[in-house]
Parts: sequence; C-alpha cells; structure tokens
Amino acid sequence: MWSSQISKNALAGLTTSFALVPECIAFALVAHLNPLTGLYGAFFICTITAIFGGRPGMISGAAGSMAVVIVALVAQHGLQYFLVTVVLSGLIMLLFGVLRLGKLVSMVPHPVMLGFVNGLAIVIAWSQLQHFKVDGAWLRGPALAWMCGLVALTMVIVYLLPRLTKALPPALVGILGVGVLSQLLHLPVRTLGDMANIAGGLPQFALPDVPLNMDTLRIVLPYAALMAVVGLLETLLTFNLTDEITETRGLPNQECVALGVANVTSGLFGGMGGCAMIGQTMINLSSGGRTRVSGAVSGIMILLFILFLSPLIERIPLAALVGVMFVVAQQTFAWSSLQVLGKVPRHDALLIIVVTAITVATDLAIAVLCGIVIAALGFAWRHAREIRADAATVDDVKTYTLHGTLFFASVARFNDLFDPQGDPGQTVLDCRHLRLADHSAVVAVATLSERYARAGKTLQVQHLSKRCATLLQRSGVMATV
Repeated sequence: MWSSQISKNALAGLTTSFALVPECIAFALVAHLNPLTGLYGAFFICTITAIFGGRPGMISGAAGSMAVVIVALVAQHGLQYFLVTVVLSGLIMLLFGVLRLGKLVSMVPHPVMLGFVNGLAIVIAWSQLQHFKVDGAWLRGPALAWMCGLVALTMVIVYLLPRLTKALPPALVGILGVGVLSQLLHLPVRTLGDMANIAGGLPQFALPDVPLNMDTLRIVLPYAALMAVVGLLETLLTFNLTDEITETRGLPNQECVALGVANVTSGLFGGMGGCAMIGQTMINLSSGGRTRVSGAVSGIMILLFILFLSPLIERIPLAALVGVMFVVAQQTFAWSSLQVLGKVPRHDALLIIVVTAITVATDLAIAVLCGIVIAALGFAWRHAREIRADAATVDDVKTYTLHGTLFFASVARFNDLFDPQGDPGQTVLDCRHLRLADHSAVVAVATLSERYARAGKTLQVQHLSKRCATLLQRSGVMATV
C-alpha cells in the first residue's frame, strides 16, 4: 500500500514537472530573463516548499504573477538588482510566516475566492493562446490544423482515460502519447525546444553583485514588497483551495516560512522568485498527488531536465501541454458559481463578477484587495442599517433600549434615533443589547451626551458591558453600568 502511494505521487510529480517547464520559460521571457533563471527558480521553490511547507500536494514555482511585477526593475536595473529583490521578498514572506499572519487569509470572503478561481482559470486558458502564434503572427494552414488537432487529441485522452483506467495520470499519458505520435509521424508542430534551449549546468551560489546601501534598498524594496504581497496572496488562496479539494487542513504559517526560505535560496542561486501555482497544483491533485513526494519529484525533475534530459524534453509538442492546460482551466473554473449568481445576495454575485474581471484585467493582488475592500464596505453598509432603538417614557424618564453594533458606519443612523430638544429632562440609554465596536462609537456617545447637556438635560448610560464601560470612562463620558 505504501509503495503504491509513493509511485502514484511520483507519477503525479512527473506529470506536473512537464507542465511547469513551459510556464516557467514563458514567465522568464516575460520578465526579460534567461529561461534557465525561471527553471532554476522552479527547482528551488517547488522542492523546498514541497519538503518543508505546510500544504502537501500544492505545487509552487516561478509564477507569472510575480514575473509581471518585476519587468520594469529588470529593464531599468538589470539581473543583479532583480536577484536582490527576490531575496528581500523571500525575507518578507519568511517574516510574515514567523509572525503567524497566515491566518489572515481566513478574512477573504468566499465570493472573492470564487472570483479568484474563475479569474485565474480564464487567465490560464487565455495565456495558452500565445502558443498559437509564431513571431507574433497567428498560425495558419496545416500548422494551425495540426496544432488544433493535437490539442484536441490531448484533451480527449485526459478526459476519457480515467474511464478506462486510473493506474496512470491521464495528463501524463496525454503528454507522452501525443509526444511519441508526433515524433513517429514527424509532424510539423512546435515543441518546447522552439521556446528555448533548457540545457544547462548546476545552479551556482553567488551573492548579488550590487552595492549594499540605502540607494539599493530604495530601488528594490517597493518591488520586493509587491512581490511578497502577490506571492503570499496567491499562495494562501491556492492553499485554501487545496484544503477544500483534499478535505484536509494544512499549516499556512509553515507554508509562508517555507516559501520565504525557497525565494531567498532561489535568489542566491540565480533563480526567479515564485509562489504557489494554481494550474500546476490542479494537475498534481487530479493526477493523484497528495503527499510531499509529488512536489519533491516535480522539483527534482526540473533539475534533471536541465542537466541530462533536455534533448528529450525539448521534443515534447507544445500542443500536448496546451491541451492539458485547457483541461486544467476548465476544471479550475467554478462552474457552480454561475448557477448561484441568481440565488445569492446581489452584492455577493457582484463581488464574484468584479473579482473575476479584475483578475483577468490586472493581476491577482489588486483583484483580491479590491474584493476584500468591496466586501468590507458592503458588510459595513448592511450592518450599519441594523442599529435601532425602542423608546419608552415612564414617570417623565425616557428610556432608549438600543440594539445592534455602534461603529463608524452606523454613527449617522445612531444620531438620528434621538431628539435631545424634545426629550424630557432625564434620558436613559439602555445599552444591554448594544455593542461599541470602535473609537467612532465612543465619540458618538460622548457627542450625544454633550447634545443633551447643551439642551439642559441629563443623559445616563446603563447596562454597558465591562469593556464598553471602560472605553467610555477613559473618554471622559460618565457611565452607570
């Protein structure tokens, strides 16, 4: 049983490694870097996070979301400043994990998660279209026909093979099967070798050749911070998705620490920065990868491709990898979210659509941050409308029994509940059902007390919780609890 699980996870890791290669090469080219820089980064980040991270089964590598962030830096300052940025971003990620801030991902609302998943699925599918171009021009004629045919064949294999046998990962069979077919028939199709030559030696340790002074820090710190934010967001959201798919719970802080160590190591050995990759993670999970073995094998295979197997790997048709990624995009997209758009509250439906659109149009970090802000504002608006008061007058004493939460968004509605000019000389605020949430609430109560004082009347606050009473007393508002 144990050997069977090891072989299953090893095959899943092998399958994932094939999908990592073109992505890392493409991301390196986007950042105007040598393709080997992306492959070295994939080796270090994938291997280290797989062995030491907190989420077995999740695949990390040189990610495109982080590559886009540093395009301007590489163009203006060169490779050495980029490597310093990778190291510094890794240190920020490491500090994030050490401070145990990984739990902050729990603050991401579910509609934002759905938008994130849907947006990335669209991005994964859209990014594959670049392989249908040569020197910026779309393929035509027989070249396009062969490309489309092999893509379709790969997708058919991936979809149908699980119905026949589950002994082998369908993506692996699709890639190798189409690769062998194209070689035997000498088909005129583009291969990995057409993207770049991936042969190389062992990565070499070297400190980045830049002056260690404040000028360097001012250059790299903004990029490093942005890389860290993007990497942590994508990693933790993919972490949550992996938890849901595997129905297990990982350790987010440990994953952040491992990711930070991996990026520091990658930068010191001339590799790109990276984070979790949702597409490759989905390939690994769908191929049966559930343990650290799959991720470790995937990372180690990247290094073996560079050192020994580049002549074989470079013959793999791009069409086979494109077909696999199209399947991944289809399986990643949360199709159920389309069915619930008309059933969930309108603000949640809008949130799903907005986050999806922003993810496609800009990048993940902006989309998630916008989603969280929109969700928070929506929550505050709805919660602010729930504050209310029941008023009763007995023996010339008017009592307001308040319900809800008093915070910055509900202050205006709170003030409209009272009439200092028309109320009797003695007014009581019964706060047994009211919670003071922030400093705005304290100021609101203090201001209300002043309004009654200016009208020549007294306001007595009763039945506050101990915490709320302490807040009021510190602010100078008298409270009778």
